[in-house]
Amino acid sequence: MTIVWAVIISFVIGYVLASMAGETLHVPSVLSLAAIFSIIVILLGDGVLKESN
Repeated sequence: MTIVWAVIISFVIGYVLASMAGETLHVPSVLSLAAIFSIIVILLGDGVLKESN
């Protein structure tokens, strides 16, 4: 589910930034941004921000 949300959020960010710049949406850039977001969220969720009991 994390990857799905990363792709959705990346497409929204990519669309907004492209619209603000007056450019077209570049899908490969959005997918690479989604991959980066996914990796960061997975690393933070499983490692850094792990709940201590």
